[in-house]
Amino acid sequence: MRLEYFQMVDRILALSIEQGHVRAAATVPTESPIFEGHFPDHPLMPGVLLIECMAQTAGWILLAQARFDRMPFLAAIKDAKLRNFVLPGTRLEIDARVLHEGSGFAVTKNEVLVEGTQVCSAEITFRILPFPASGVRDMLLAAAKRVEFPLEAIGHGQ
Repeated sequence: MRLEYFQMVDRILALSIEQGHVRAAATVPTESPIFEGHFPDHPLMPGVLLIECMAQTAGWILLAQARFDRMPFLAAIKDAKLRNFVLPGTRLEIDARVLHEGSGFAVTKNEVLVEGTQVCSAEITFRILPFPASGVRDMLLAAAKRVEFPLEAIGHGQ
């Protein structure tokens, strides 16, 4: 996880295009400038970044279902719940399932777990649109390799 670059997912653990499911892992860094203000002498992973972890994880299954031909853009967050603090150095497992996809939108059910216990959850809606520029698609394909996304599952090979 590279918080300063909004690279929230370290690795894809499981992906099922047919079931509309993805599971990812990320480890909160032990040091980051973000923790200097959140909070001095008591660093915590900001809740908004936990939501971003869920959104990025869900983005991977939506990219897979679109075969990297269209891109999900965050549109709405519903019923977000932050249940526990997340400390630097914590390993996260992030789970996302597609609830609905159609008419240019997708809705996902998401959760972040620490040692099997849910620390946050949300329902996230995305707008699915063409890539705004070819460089964005290229950047996401490069990121896919970094997080061990199974590109062969969508016919992109390695």
